Amino acid sequence: MLGANIRKQLSHFKLDVNFTVRDEIVVLFGPSGSGKTTILNCLAGLSKPDDGHISLNGMDLFTSKKVNIAPQYRHIGYLFQDYALFPHMTVRKNIAYGMKKQTLADQLMAELHIRHLQDHYPGEISGGEKQRVALARALATEPKLLLLDEPFSALDDETKQKSHAELIRLHRLWHIPIIMVTHSHQEAEKLGDRILYMQEGRFT
Repeated sequence: MLGANIRKQLSHFKLDVNFTVRDEIVVLFGPSGSGKTTILNCLAGLSKPDDGHISLNGMDLFTSKKVNIAPQYRHIGYLFQDYALFPHMTVRKNIAYGMKKQTLADQLMAELHIRHLQDHYPGEISGGEKQRVALARALATEPKLLLLDEPFSALDDETKQKSHAELIRLHRLWHIPIIMVTHSHQEAEKLGDRILYMQEGRFT
């Protein structure tokens, strides 16, 4: 379970949120600039809160000015909006980057139907395929929490529908908390077990 109490001064307002996430898909929904991605970055350790507390499965990841675990030790998978794949690495090497068990790459490529792409480079595959590779890479570290920042925004409607189904299936398979940011209310309603509505750094 994730427990988060995050306070951070941003340019136009103060982010101040308190929430828990169990084995569920929680969607952060709100206008651009309301603090959604900042929450993900604080959870992942890419941004430091000014104050508060973050814990995952009983382990403190951040406590005010005392504990701030480095991102690589937080056991959190992060799928960025632009996927952030390494262009000079093949699909297989992208997925295997930082993973603990090399055999997991084969399992993930099979689960996400991308094994036939393993020797291709990111520049040679479609947007939907890149999204699946990035998701496989995020899962390859065997995370205890998965963060998704608008993972479907660049996909066409048909690919998006398939990706929605894939996410639901993977959540049932992996049984880990997932936090997803989206600007689509329809997507939030479809995928979220819970929706947290945001406005200027607070839940409404």
